[in-house]
Amino acid sequence: MSLAPRQLARQRRQIRVRKKTRGGNERPRLCVFRSNRYIYAQVISDETGTTLAAASSYSAELRAGLASAANKEAAKRVGVRIAELCRERGISAVVFDRNGFLFHGRVKALADAAREAGLQF
Repeated sequence: MSLAPRQLARQRRQIRVRKKTRGGNERPRLCVFRSNRYIYAQVISDETGTTLAAASSYSAELRAGLASAANKEAAKRVGVRIAELCRERGISAVVFDRNGFLFHGRVKALADAAREAGLQF
């Protein structure tokens, strides 16, 4: 089964970004996934292969009071929440992995909100 040209282009961008982006224990990788309905963020240590923190607009606590879980406001809430979780776990700096998505719209809103909440990229 082959991928559609748009999916194939994202996969190529994802591979290109991952070659340069590597997260360790002292500076883990903040990986963002954007679907049509939700936005997800994970802080991953590539050295141990574990997820250190995760937040998404799918969770009920972040969806409360939102008109949609797939807009910039939801992405901002996820960015603030992931920054809070990182602070609780003693993580102050991360490497941003846009996961093949363009740094625009919801992905940019999430990154800006995480920065404003105290996370360093």
